[in-house]
Amino acid sequence: MAQYQVDTAPRVSAWAIGGMTFAGTMMILAGTFQTFAGLAAIFDDQFFVVARGYTFDLDVTAWGWIHLIIGILLLTTGFALFAGRVWAAVTAIVLAMLSAVSNFFFIPYYPWWSLLVIALNIWVIWAITRPGAVRVPE
Repeated sequence: MAQYQVDTAPRVSAWAIGGMTFAGTMMILAGTFQTFAGLAAIFDDQFFVVARGYTFDLDVTAWGWIHLIIGILLLTTGFALFAGRVWAAVTAIVLAMLSAVSNFFFIPYYPWWSLLVIALNIWVIWAITRPGAVRVPE
């Protein structure tokens, strides 16, 4: 007599899978944007126009390194989300917040680009924090 095993594991909804796929894609996109902005600032100090009298005045090259490091971390975490790593979800939320804050301070240097990356980071946080988006192994 054949015995059948019943799958009792909760099923992950298609919305949750789509949300994580979306979050991973947006992390990779935002990481690519951050990396390019960082490289542009590192290679050419004159690429970004610095606003006068900005309270949080920082050298453009320093901003470039900040964006480059955050971009690489975002890219790595985005690929880890696709691989289904549980640690990647928490890391993605922290990095998305860090990226949004760093781009807020970068608004006077490159406003539209910074606002776009902030919006992408907010979407990532939304997609990951939806109920059922992260499935923790038992």
